[in-house]
Amino acid sequence: MPSVKQIQVTFDCAEPERVARFWCEVLGYVVPPPPEGFTTWDDFHRSLPPEERGAWFVALDPTGVGPRLYFQRVPEGKVAKNRVHLDVRVGTGLVGEERLATLEAECARLVALGAVRERLLQADEDNESCIVMQDIEGNEFCLD
Repeated sequence: MPSVKQIQVTFDCAEPERVARFWCEVLGYVVPPPPEGFTTWDDFHRSLPPEERGAWFVALDPTGVGPRLYFQRVPEGKVAKNRVHLDVRVGTGLVGEERLATLEAECARLVALGAVRERLLQADEDNESCIVMQDIEGNEFCLD
């Protein structure tokens, strides 16, 4: 059986480009160049039938290590807790007050981008602290 070489994380959302650009800021990802023959993404989208304009967008890890993020427009809004979420690992290897300070600083940066802080989950005997957040369309993620 062949092994998986890459994965893509797909987000259902109302505004694919807006959500993609948010996650680019969160993760240090980039927007790929527009398809061949187009100077900008706006030019490309204008070439599509009206119902397909803005229907999807992509974000890439510039190092090529992280997964491709694909954002697709869906008609329905989010109605329940995510069954899968991203953990944004900014506090790896840190503990105690140093970890909390790092998480809080990143939380403040992301709130300025439009994220919403839900709650702090305090460290216990099994897990370090993390902050539960929502992106600009309400999808949960954790600062870990």
